[in-house]
Amino acid sequence: MKAGLRAGAMAAVLLGSQAVALVAATAQGGRPTAGDVRAGRELYQVACSSCHGLEGEGTDQGPTLIGVGAASADFYLSTGRMPLDNPGEQAQRGKPAYSPLQIRQLVAYVSSLGPGPAIPTVDWETGDLAEGNLLYANNCAPCHSSAGAGGALGHSTYAPSLGPATPTQVAEAIRIGPGAMPRFGPETFDEDQLAAIVRYVEYLDDPADPGGHPLGRLGPIPEGFVAWVVGLGLLLVACRWIGTRD
Repeated sequence: MKAGLRAGAMAAVLLGSQAVALVAATAQGGRPTAGDVRAGRELYQVACSSCHGLEGEGTDQGPTLIGVGAASADFYLSTGRMPLDNPGEQAQRGKPAYSPLQIRQLVAYVSSLGPGPAIPTVDWETGDLAEGNLLYANNCAPCHSSAGAGGALGHSTYAPSLGPATPTQVAEAIRIGPGAMPRFGPETFDEDQLAAIVRYVEYLDDPADPGGHPLGRLGPIPEGFVAWVVGLGLLLVACRWIGTRD
């Protein structure tokens, strides 16, 4: 009898640990389940359907979500760009409105609406830093600046700072092209090139500064301007000092 009780207790402990592991895996972004899709649909109907339509077909307040894929949904939700208070404005980064589990569920539902880009799995730490520098300079720096600080693009649009973005969010943005940003699919950047760019963007958070004070890493034009101002200032001081000598 006691052995049976011990066996039952052990079975209960194992079942409990499995349940905890299942919940943890779900919350941390494991493979979505049919339950995730159902829960995501329920949350979508309450929180998203007024702008994107009851079945994701889109309205005059928001675009269709059919075929945007998991990467797009995860990017906009995890960066707090959605939900958007004013559909006519550019989405700005903010605090996520939903928990990681709710985001997972919404992503599962949106991705079920039609095939689209999946959330990239990027081994960015193995990316080639030199190649990432070159690819970033040619394709990203014109909008995001050489230091990743962002900048205005005109017509009330801007390229955001890349500092707060996680490696996954950088890879998602490259693949989906949010806002005014062009989309760079696998036919443009393969997985190795994607990893190289993501690594370089991460490097920009704490780059080496062998040339002296970084001056905010705003790029060569602002840094050159500071050099001219300081140089001319010193020249004027020198001229004034020479002119006051007897």
